[in-house]
Amino acid sequence: MRMTDIQRCEIRPGRLVEWTLSPGTLDIAAALPEDTRPPAYIQESHIRTARSVREDGLFVPTWLGAAFDIPGPVDLDVLQEALRAWTLRHETLRSGFRWSGESGDTMRRFTLDADAVALRREDVGDFPDAAELARHLQDRFDRVADALRWPNLIYTAVVRDDGVSVYMAFDHSNVDAYSIYRIPAEVGELYAAGVAGRTVPQPRVGSYVDFCEAERADADRIDGDHDIVARWREFIRRCDGRLPSFPVDLGLTPGGPLPEQRLLREPLVDAADAAAFEAYCRPYGGSLVGVLAATALIVHEIGGEPVYRTVVPFHTRSRSQWTESVGWYVGGAPIEVPVDGARDFPGALRTVRAELQASRRLSRMPIDRVLRLLSTDFRPTSPDLYSIVSYVDARGVPGADSWPDRTAYALLRVSYGDQVCAWVTRLPEGLWFASRYPDTDVAHKNLRLYVERLRDIITSVGQKPTD
Repeated sequence: MRMTDIQRCEIRPGRLVEWTLSPGTLDIAAALPEDTRPPAYIQESHIRTARSVREDGLFVPTWLGAAFDIPGPVDLDVLQEALRAWTLRHETLRSGFRWSGESGDTMRRFTLDADAVALRREDVGDFPDAAELARHLQDRFDRVADALRWPNLIYTAVVRDDGVSVYMAFDHSNVDAYSIYRIPAEVGELYAAGVAGRTVPQPRVGSYVDFCEAERADADRIDGDHDIVARWREFIRRCDGRLPSFPVDLGLTPGGPLPEQRLLREPLVDAADAAAFEAYCRPYGGSLVGVLAATALIVHEIGGEPVYRTVVPFHTRSRSQWTESVGWYVGGAPIEVPVDGARDFPGALRTVRAELQASRRLSRMPIDRVLRLLSTDFRPTSPDLYSIVSYVDARGVPGADSWPDRTAYALLRVSYGDQVCAWVTRLPEGLWFASRYPDTDVAHKNLRLYVERLRDIITSVGQKPTD
């Protein structure tokens, strides 16, 4: 799925219908006792950051979503049951948090039983103008899929004679990109089965809530003397006491207000160039290594930094039970690429490969646990702790080949932030690039230059033999 925002996902006019959890479901949730399974560190950090930024007077939407078509005519009753069945499959979607304790600063989980979950459908009305519909959906998603409320998910469908376009939004605390990628095929399968009057076998999907409990218990076993903490401490020290930003000029004023962000998204290279790049990088560890090596060289060209430091995101779905599970299964590993010592692309590849081999295991320890053990004041003022450059090969996701025919997109909310978050996604049709970054002329110039140089390197090295 190509990553984009709600304004650029080929929205067409139609009649809008939406589903949220029913009032009866909300009443049951309000009376639920505590679920002793704690939040994941990444969930807690995300929600606390949202609260901190809100207390500073800024509302920063951070939802993720999915968009896809179902050819019609579509039976909305069957679609509603498909959406409900899919929701019940993933426990985290019926689990939320309350603030408790004397100071109101403790997060406590509650979780609905599956049989307590019902959806309420509302016919919102006709939207003859696509731009107005996109604005309405964004505003509605901002209000509902909010980290500081529950439930923080919403499903919608734009109904036309030739089918429906489904748009779904979730606060980031419950989903990652891989969770979003799986939605079109899973909901589509449930809908098709409903239309045919057959039952879809219930898959054995691991619960992200269970994962949160297990991961946190493991993380809480380490202390400040652990070697992982020592590695992070030294990394942050070399980043001048901070987590790393994208090392090019972004035109920001130090200490200024959190800037609005802008989206840059476009095809990077076609399937042939992507395959050639992958083949060239394979002896060094693959395209992830290649994208990071290229980035190290490019930011050195643009900004002159002798060492490229970044935190590389990795999935934490370490067991097969989590493969089909919806949740935020992401950790980060710090790497340092001395560009002065790797002046050409093969040299950068070798350096990045060695860094990833040495550091990847650190991604299994939540960075938010490490920061607590470092006793460092990282009071968040931005929704992003650090900048990232991510690479994901999405070709193996069920239904990936049909994404273009189904107008399928992964939706990203672009609002405020002082970091650069970039995603390079391998799709059947090639490599797709998306990034949100501060909306300044300087940042736009440098991000535009970064993408052009990244494309140049990918296409040029794909034509060379490996050394």
